[in-house]
Amino acid sequence: MSPLFDTTEPPFVFHQGTAPLLISMPHVGTHVPASIAQRLTPEGREVHDTDWHLPLLYAFAKDMGASILQATHSRYVIDLNRPPDGASLYPGQSVTGLCPVDTFADTPLYLAGQEPGEAEIAARREAIWRPYHEQLASELARILAEHGMAVLWDAHSIRSVVPRFFEGKLPDLNLGTADGASCDPGLAQRLLAIAQAAPGYTAVLNGRFKGGHITRHYGQPAHKVHAVQLEMTQCSYMQETMPFGYLPEVAAQVQPVLRALLQAALEFATSHKS
Repeated sequence: MSPLFDTTEPPFVFHQGTAPLLISMPHVGTHVPASIAQRLTPEGREVHDTDWHLPLLYAFAKDMGASILQATHSRYVIDLNRPPDGASLYPGQSVTGLCPVDTFADTPLYLAGQEPGEAEIAARREAIWRPYHEQLASELARILAEHGMAVLWDAHSIRSVVPRFFEGKLPDLNLGTADGASCDPGLAQRLLAIAQAAPGYTAVLNGRFKGGHITRHYGQPAHKVHAVQLEMTQCSYMQETMPFGYLPEVAAQVQPVLRALLQAALEFATSHKS
């Protein structure tokens, strides 16, 4: 461990499944090492911009045979869904960086003068970002070798109203395939049809959220790896304000939709692997 970055937590938690489906959860982590936490604002220490409770929401996926890769550290420590060089995913639009210095509310994360420098960012990237992506790539390679096809599902959630990033209320189910580059168009349209048919929810394909680094980098349909990002509104299953509680009865309404989406991805993988 670098003297510029020390942590008590492993870089990820991983469950290996039996099906040609890997679910990545790069923003569910909440751990902030003490050496970083003491430099954050009180709001920053509350890690508001976490993709809360997704492991619980997607718990049923283990029974479907999915492999599941979960972040342990907060995206405030390092954002696993950003390119390692920190390049913007949406040039010209407001975004947060590889090691963010501000919140989704556009408020400072760090106390004045306490932001990480390049050497510290590099240490965080080596300790957390690299192992997560090595595990992701390794599992996709294993699935591909075993099944002849792999589907990567990058699971996310966000508050339904974040003026910094989009106007008004976000659709509930935001499917992203990098404008069609990361996934077979037939699978994308099947997923969109399921999402749009779900009563009580709104859905869009490649709207404001087209997929982050993970979707764009690993989705290679020509090499039989199909990647899809789902950015969900948090009001679909939880409280969007503190204490950010999980709402089981609300979540139970959207879980069948998630199951149908994952089932469609699995059916695609098993029927198109040759």
